[in-house]
Amino acid sequence: MKNSLCFIILGLFFQPILAQEYHSDYFETVADLGEYMAIGLSVSSDNRVFVSFPYAEGQPYKYGLTEVIDGETVPYPNKKWNIHAGDESKRFVKVQDLFVDADDFLWVLDSKPSPRGSIFGDSDKSEDGKFKLLKINLATDEVERVYHFGALDKAASGLNDIRIDTDKQLGYLSDPGQAALVILDLKTGKTRTVLKNVEATTANPDVVLSYHGKEMRNKEGKPFSSNVNGIALTSDNKYFYFKPINKLNLYRIETKFLADTSFTPTELVKKVEDMGEVGITHGLIADKKGNVYLTNSVDYAVKYFSPKDGKVHTLVQDSGLLWPDSLGIGSDGYLYFSCSQLQRQPVWNNGESKVQFPYQVFRVKLP
Repeated sequence: MKNSLCFIILGLFFQPILAQEYHSDYFETVADLGEYMAIGLSVSSDNRVFVSFPYAEGQPYKYGLTEVIDGETVPYPNKKWNIHAGDESKRFVKVQDLFVDADDFLWVLDSKPSPRGSIFGDSDKSEDGKFKLLKINLATDEVERVYHFGALDKAASGLNDIRIDTDKQLGYLSDPGQAALVILDLKTGKTRTVLKNVEATTANPDVVLSYHGKEMRNKEGKPFSSNVNGIALTSDNKYFYFKPINKLNLYRIETKFLADTSFTPTELVKKVEDMGEVGITHGLIADKKGNVYLTNSVDYAVKYFSPKDGKVHTLVQDSGLLWPDSLGIGSDGYLYFSCSQLQRQPVWNNGESKVQFPYQVFRVKLP
């Protein structure tokens, strides 16, 4: 009787941990990544899958950028770029985001933000960020050009995501550190910072992420907060979507306005459209139909906003989708995505890691 009572008590105690609140049979694993946390992900037109891993001191790290081949991660474009030592201009420092453009070039954002520009909050350190963007030819697997963001405010910036407009030869980047968008001229390498500290790019301090009743706060009690973070560009390069993580509304602007350097800050902000509430989201990507996919960690889901009906639809929801993050769309009819388990990292759990290994890359059929 004592043993039975003990098992009952243990069962009650572990119930919240083991309970599967959401379940889906409509997604599958592409790769098990073991103890290595993925951040960036993108897919080429012939369904090559690329995954990046940020370097963090004291955390497991093997490569900065990989290609998934037969379920295994292989260093890309070669091992030399992935050796974490030596000349920082010729190796990855902290790969943040990936994007395969319409011409099938892979763009790699190597972004180590300043302490002031980090989404993890200020620190006592006074250190400039380190940023570069690589253009890789997937036909030759060679780095064709590297951009260094010379005019960027490296003491405050935290470049997060990258999208490439092949028509206008512009790169659009989210910068949560500055609560702004950064526009890179791919021909000249010059940058402009726009929509800085406006409603559409600034986090709402009243929006605090919470999981099973526990708010996502660090040991000082400061909640996780990110200004403009996830971004998406429609396949016709007409609309650019963006939003802070800690804000419920999705915004967009026509790229012709971002490309026009004659607009004053006041005039440009008037061109931003509020698309309504979509919830707390992280990564964004748009498909050829104009749907904008949104990863949502508090709902353990990947959703999509349809401009046709103005509504948010759920594509897949499962309790195993722990902070779904970056997205890629293949020509095979699948949406690929990584899960970073950010809410389970030690910084948000009083120094204790609650990560569930292995980290994984998944895919789900497009609607």
